[in-house]
Amino acid sequence: MDSLDTQVLAAARRWAADGHRFALVTVARTWGSAPRPPGAWMVLRDDGQVVGSVSGGCIEDDLIRRALDGEFSTGEPRVLRYGVTADEAHRFGLPCGGTLELVLEPAPDARLLEALGARIARGQLARRRVSLATGEVVIEDGTAGDAQQWDGETLLTVHGPAWRLLIIGAGQISRYLAPMAQALGYRVFLCDPRSEYADGWDVPGTERVLAMPDDAVTELALDPRSAVVALTHDPKLDDMALLEALKSPAFYVGALGSRANNQKRRQRLHQYFDLTQEEIGRLHGPVGLRIGSRTPPEIAVAILAEMTAVKNGVGARDAVSAVYAPGCVL
Repeated sequence: MDSLDTQVLAAARRWAADGHRFALVTVARTWGSAPRPPGAWMVLRDDGQVVGSVSGGCIEDDLIRRALDGEFSTGEPRVLRYGVTADEAHRFGLPCGGTLELVLEPAPDARLLEALGARIARGQLARRRVSLATGEVVIEDGTAGDAQQWDGETLLTVHGPAWRLLIIGAGQISRYLAPMAQALGYRVFLCDPRSEYADGWDVPGTERVLAMPDDAVTELALDPRSAVVALTHDPKLDDMALLEALKSPAFYVGALGSRANNQKRRQRLHQYFDLTQEEIGRLHGPVGLRIGSRTPPEIAVAILAEMTAVKNGVGARDAVSAVYAPGCVL
């Protein structure tokens, strides 16, 4: 599964190669309740085909109509606004009070989009800067602290895997969790010193860390956009990663197991290691939201749901559930 950025760029490359004209549309700013966040984008082909999205669908329908009428066939980048009035918000299916400001580029440079796609494929962060005054577009190196910027004249968007996920353990759950996380824009790392598991790891686009779990956490120098999920169900391996991860700025640290096993883990971490109660309190264990997960793909969904809630500040810990490894007993 590809991230949305990759899907949009892949479509742009195909269409350019086939000789199609297309426009690039980016959500620059939102007010109130908007269907898609700033930075969401889509490509709109001259015959009305779209890849990506900037709303729940109604605005796309209007953009398609305008594209088919030839409105976007020429010109410099421009600003489009939707939902400015209550009537317009109702017409386009926007939530009450929702307003979108879009930047439309009628003829984006396919070579620059190709260069942007290449950076993302290499796991690099990139910034794309668009000047409405001149039409100039620049692709430059990005950093983890970058954020979208829009001042009405220049749009700066950030692309690539800004979020990272370190998975400890190459078991079945990990094989579902890794591609799902990639679809959400994570750069995924896998660490498992057990050759009987790790040697068969073949999930495309992921990166192996050839180290013990604690060293892997240290090597990656986790930041507030990092997450660690320990899934070996072997305390000797999972605890090694947790010892370092819980002391790091990582926004999410989770471990597989029942409530009883995770309580024992917390006691070990407090009794035998130099972790504070506050650090131990950061552990999400049992990992994942309460959705009745039992199968590996269901558990992966539950884990990513909780990670997403925590990342978005939704307070997922109030809904933490027991996602259990097979055979776990409460």
